[in-house]
Amino acid sequence: MKFDIDFIAHNNRLSDSNVYAKVIVGVGLMVLTLILDNLVLDAVVFVLMGILVVGVARVSIKSYIKFLTIPIIFAVITCVFLIFFFGSGKVIFDTGIWGIVVTQSSLDLGIKTFCRCFACFSCLGFVTLTTPIADLLQCLHKVKVPVLFIDIALLMYNTIFIFLDQLYTMRNAQETRLGYMGSKSTYKSLGMLFSNLFFRSLDKSETLQCSLDSRCYQGYLPVYKPNRSDK
Repeated sequence: MKFDIDFIAHNNRLSDSNVYAKVIVGVGLMVLTLILDNLVLDAVVFVLMGILVVGVARVSIKSYIKFLTIPIIFAVITCVFLIFFFGSGKVIFDTGIWGIVVTQSSLDLGIKTFCRCFACFSCLGFVTLTTPIADLLQCLHKVKVPVLFIDIALLMYNTIFIFLDQLYTMRNAQETRLGYMGSKSTYKSLGMLFSNLFFRSLDKSETLQCSLDSRCYQGYLPVYKPNRSDK
């Protein structure tokens, strides 16, 4: 199922609320989580962000879980790597494979890193799912973030959705042609999917550059400024 972050950001109960307050809460708690090494704080932040996103903003729990799924998968892979290849001290588990072991310090490091990632991603989800991109970019402009970084963020944001839309369309086309009915066909379909996606991405990037050139792009992208009294 297609997941449209931009649609959710514009259609929730907090989309029209003060953008600076949302950014301060989300980024502030994220920084606090990174600075303080506390598992209880990580759990509290994760629960609090979930309440704000699902309970207050009324974003569906399914959409919230979808948002967290991909980054959490990478976090799990990273933490497993930390558990098996980092740390020293008392060995609590020996895999018997090339001397790979799990120590108490590596296990603690993996658990703390995973909990911290969970908390930080929930803060990011709160800001992303409740704030339209125009409001975020305007907030960055107000706090004197260089225009170059704002333009790069806007182009990346636009390109990500184009990339996901291409991926979604091509995968659906493959599924309708029974491209994932077995392991052999699955590997073949995935190879074709990623190779075609690479060339489609190059083509879209060239089209985007031509679009900018045709509109006399001079190194600055004007951003809509919301005319709201609370912002």
